[in-house]
Amino acid sequence: MSKKVKDFGIEKTLKNLGIKDENKGTSTGGKYFASGKILESYSPVDGNLIAKVKTSGISDYDKVIETAEKAFKEFRLIPAPKRGEIVRQLGQKLRQYKDDLGKLVSYEMGKSLQEGLGEVQEMIDICDFAVGVSRQLHGYTMHSERPGHRMYEQYHPLGIVGIITAFNFPVAVWSWNTALAWICGNVTIWKPSEKTPLCAVACQNIMNEVLKENNLPEGISSVMVADHEIGQRLVDDKRIALVSFTGSTRVGRMVSTSVAQRFGKSILELGGNNAIIISKDADIDMSIIGAVFGAVGTAGQRCTSTRRLIIHESVYDEVKNRLAKAYGQLKIGNPLDESNHVGPLIDTDAVNMYQEAIKKGKKEGAKFVVEGEVLKGKGYESGCYVKPCIAEVQNSYEIVQHETFAPILYLIKYSTLEEAVAIQNDVPQGLSSAIMTQNLREAELFLSHAGSDCGIANVNIGTSGAEIGGAFGGEKETGGGRESGSDVWKYYMRRQTNTINYTASLPLAQGIKFDL
Repeated sequence: MSKKVKDFGIEKTLKNLGIKDENKGTSTGGKYFASGKILESYSPVDGNLIAKVKTSGISDYDKVIETAEKAFKEFRLIPAPKRGEIVRQLGQKLRQYKDDLGKLVSYEMGKSLQEGLGEVQEMIDICDFAVGVSRQLHGYTMHSERPGHRMYEQYHPLGIVGIITAFNFPVAVWSWNTALAWICGNVTIWKPSEKTPLCAVACQNIMNEVLKENNLPEGISSVMVADHEIGQRLVDDKRIALVSFTGSTRVGRMVSTSVAQRFGKSILELGGNNAIIISKDADIDMSIIGAVFGAVGTAGQRCTSTRRLIIHESVYDEVKNRLAKAYGQLKIGNPLDESNHVGPLIDTDAVNMYQEAIKKGKKEGAKFVVEGEVLKGKGYESGCYVKPCIAEVQNSYEIVQHETFAPILYLIKYSTLEEAVAIQNDVPQGLSSAIMTQNLREAELFLSHAGSDCGIANVNIGTSGAEIGGAFGGEKETGGGRESGSDVWKYYMRRQTNTINYTASLPLAQGIKFDL
C-alpha cells in the first residue's frame, strides 16, 4: 500500500469494518464459509491489492438457500413494525460506520470520497424510510355487491429475495432492496459485483452485528461473493421469489427471460442514456454545474450519468465554450483527496471501452471539443484514470445510441422544444432526463404526456442524484423496474383479495342463481 493511501487511513478503515487480508465471501448472518476460488480486490485508485475474498462455490449455494428458507418461516411471523425496528438498528449502525464504509466505497470502487459518504447516507435514508413504511403496509377495503359481505386486499411477504448488484453503487442498491424486503417479511440473498467484493463483506459484517444483538436466526441476510455461475443459479431457482437485478441491458434481458420462464418476479434496473435539454430560457450558470457534475461525477459510471446535452441553437456556442472552460478546471486524481473532482474508472477494461467509444465516435463524425485521453505518470499508476471529454455529434450516431460507462459527454443542437424532446426520447434507454428552463410552459410540456418518456424527469436539476423518497427506475431498455421510495414496497409482496361472508346465505356475484 502506497504511503499516500496510508495517509488516508485505509488500513484502519479495513480493520474497523472487519476486513482481513483474506475473507470468506459467504455469510448467512451466523457464520462465514466459502469453498470457491480466491478473488483478489485491487483498488483502481492506486492499483494495489486491498484484500482477498474466498468466493462461494456450488456446494455453498444450497446451504445458503436452505438457511434462508428456514429463516423466512420465522421472520415472516414477526410483526412488521418489529421488523422495522431491525432496519432502524441497521440505520444506526450505518451512522456509526459511515466514515469507514464511505472510505472503503471510494477506495475499492474509485468514486470521490464525498460520493462514497453520500452513498452510505443513502443507505441510512432508505432505512429511515423503510421504518416508517413498516407501519403502513396497507391494503384497501371495498364495498361488495353482495349483502352481508366484506371485501378487502392485503399484502403478504414473498419469501426469498435475490439481489444482484453492480460495481458502481456497491452498497446503496443492496440497501434499497434489503430495507424494504425485510420490513415486508422477506429474507434476502445478495450476490454483489465481483469488482467490489469487500464493500459487500463489510455490509454483511455490519448487518451480522444487528442480527446477533437481536438474537435473530441466520439466513435473514445472506451474501454470496461469487461468479456468474452462482448468479445464474439465483436467477433460475424457483425458490427465489423475486430477483432484483442491476446491470447492463444485455444481461438484464437474459435475467428477465429466465425469471419469467419460471413465473418469478423481477425488478430490473438497466442501462441509461440520459440527456439534459438546455433551453434558450435556461439559467446557464445552473446548467453548467448540473451538466458537469452529471457527466463527470463517479467518472461517468452512474446509470443516471449525463451522456447527452441537447442545447438550443441560440445558446449553443456559449454553453459549449463554458463547458470546455469548466472541463479545463477539473482536477483528476486520488478520490480520497477531496480537492479532486474526478477519480478513476473501475478497471482497465472500462478504460478500453472508453477508448473504443472515442474511436467509434470519431469514425462516425464526432468533433471533439475537449479531447479524451488515458492519463499516465505520477498518481495515475493504476492505469484507470482518463480525461473527461466532450464531443459534438448527431443523436443518430450509433455510439450515441449506446451507454458508455465513462465520462464522455455528447453535445447536440436543437431549434424547437418539440425537436429537443424527440431527440431526448430517441434512444433505446429511458432512465433519467432533465430540462433547464425558466419558461413554465416548456417545463410543463417536458413533464406532460408529450414530453420525456423516462422514468425520471427533472426540471432545473441534472439527471443524477435521485432522492430515496421517489421511486427510482426507468422505461424501455432500462427495464421498467422501480426501487427505493414511494410505494415500491409492493414489489416485495404478493397481493391477496379477501371476501368475507358474515350471513347465513350464499349469494353469488353478478346475480347468478345456483339453487339445489
